[in-house]
Amino acid sequence: MKARIVVTLKSGVLDPQGKAIEAALKSLSIDDVSGVRQGKVFDLEIASENREQAEATLKAACEKLLANTVVENYTIEIA
Repeated sequence: MKARIVVTLKSGVLDPQGKAIEAALKSLSIDDVSGVRQGKVFDLEIASENREQAEATLKAACEKLLANTVVENYTIEIA
């Protein structure tokens, strides 16, 4: 089973890397872009035939390692 986990900063949390990316885009004359927020994407394969078990395993991975749930949100997509 294949899965994708997307981790993003919660709204209201400052994103200095996003601001740096936005400034870099403007320096390249890409001016129509604003509000840049950066995040992380994890593509995984999980050896589970049971979708609920796979979701539970992936949630545990996010809670314990992949996301800092104090300042980040995550979404899990299973293909």
